[in-house]
Amino acid sequence: MADSDLEAIRQARLQQLQTQGSGNAGGGGGGSGGGQQDEQRSREEAQRTSILGQILEPLAADRLGRIRMVNASRAEDVENRLIMLARSGQLRQRVNEDQLKDILSAVAEQQKESAAAKVVVQRRGAAWDDDDLDDLLNED
Repeated sequence: MADSDLEAIRQARLQQLQTQGSGNAGGGGGGSGGGQQDEQRSREEAQRTSILGQILEPLAADRLGRIRMVNASRAEDVENRLIMLARSGQLRQRVNEDQLKDILSAVAEQQKESAAAKVVVQRRGAAWDDDDLDDLLNED
């Protein structure tokens, strides 16, 4: 990844932190809160789009767009992972389509593991049930 790309990512992150800091320091302004939140969301989305445009090759960006049409939550997970990798400096070059496929596989595997981790509730063997109450009442 080129130094200019990293600098653009740093500037976008700095701007994001500054807008978050100024938004929290305001203390709640009344009726214009919804408009400020919408504006902040649109700025964050623009930053995400900018970062993704810098780190994805055109074919990879196109594939991610098609994935977003089918499964928006999975596309968002992949985007978050790509942005995290870019911000931590782990991406040395732009992500091509094959690398994006690998990331998609990793995200799918992670989602399978989290779905497989279910809570199983077991009743204790010595617990009372409906039959026990009948047995107590009918004892003579």
